[in-house]
Amino acid sequence: MTTLVNDIAKITLSTPFAVGDVNVYLVKGDALTLVDAGPLTDTAWMQLSDQLSLLGYTPQDIEQIVLTHHHPDHAGLLDRFSSGVTIYGHNYNRFWLQRDDHFHEVYDRFFTELAIESGLPEEFLPAIQKFKNPLKFMGNRKLDAAIGEGDRVPGMEGWQVIETLGHAQSHLSFYRESDGVLIAGDHILATISPNPLIEPPFEGESERSKPLLQYNASLKKLSDFPISLAYTGHGDNVTDVHGLIPKRLGKQDERARGVFDMIKGNRVTVFEICRKLFPSVYRKELGLTLSETIGQLDYLEANHDIQKEKHEGIYYYFA
Repeated sequence: MTTLVNDIAKITLSTPFAVGDVNVYLVKGDALTLVDAGPLTDTAWMQLSDQLSLLGYTPQDIEQIVLTHHHPDHAGLLDRFSSGVTIYGHNYNRFWLQRDDHFHEVYDRFFTELAIESGLPEEFLPAIQKFKNPLKFMGNRKLDAAIGEGDRVPGMEGWQVIETLGHAQSHLSFYRESDGVLIAGDHILATISPNPLIEPPFEGESERSKPLLQYNASLKKLSDFPISLAYTGHGDNVTDVHGLIPKRLGKQDERARGVFDMIKGNRVTVFEICRKLFPSVYRKELGLTLSETIGQLDYLEANHDIQKEKHEGIYYYFA
C-alpha cells in the first residue's frame, strides 16, 4: 500500500520500456512535490492518480515537479499537469523537454557523426532515427527553473541538490541532511548498474561528454555523504549505498579489462567491439550498446591502457 513515511511516499508506475516499472516520489513539504513523473501513457497516469488518491491527494494537488533527469520514463507525464505546476530540474532538461526543430537538427547531426566515427557500416545509419523512438512517451513541457549542485530545492525544506551526471547529462539526486535520505533517481539502483548514455553536448560546447567517467566520479562523490537510505528510480530501496559503490566500481573495472583483452594486439573500431560485446542484441539496441561500448573505451583511454587514432574519419583503438 502507498503510504507516507517521513513525508515521502514511493509511487510505482508501469512503463513501456525494458527496464520495467519506474518509481516516482511524493514529498510533503512547504510545497506538495512530485519527484519525477513517469512515462506519457494513460496507464501510468491512471496508476499515479489511483496511488495519489490512497494518500488523500489528486494530481491537481501537486504544486511542483522536481526532475532527477529528462528520460521519458521519468519526465513523460509532465504536460498532463496543469500550467500552474512549477517544473524544476537541471538546465540540460531544456534541450529535451521541448523538442523543436533545433533539437532534431542537433540530435541527428551529433549521432550521425558519432556513428561514422564509430565505424558503423552505411547500412546501419538509418537505425539512428530509431534512437528517438522512446521520445514518443515524452510530453512537451518547458522547464520553469533550473537547479544545480549545492542548491536547496525550493518547497522542499532541508533537501539539497547533488549533481550526479553520468546516466544522463541532466541527472540530479536529492539529499536530506536531517536523516541521510537520498532520492537517487537512476544513479543508484539496487540490482543493476545504470547504463551511462551518450547524449549531445551542452549548448555552446563542442566536445561530447564521457558519461561512464562522469558516472564513476558521481558515484565516488556520494562517498562524502552519510547516506542512510537511497530511494531509487527503479526497483528496491538501497540501505547500504557505501557498500554498493565499491562493488559497482569494481564490476566496471572488470568489464573494461574484458574489453582491453579484445583490443590487445588489434586495431579495432567501436562498432567491431560493440558486435563482440553484444552479439545477440547490438542490432536491436544499437544506441544503448554503442553507448556502453564507447563508455568502456573512454575508461580504458583515461587510464592510458589504450590509444586511438583517426583515419579517414573513423577512430581506431589499439593497445
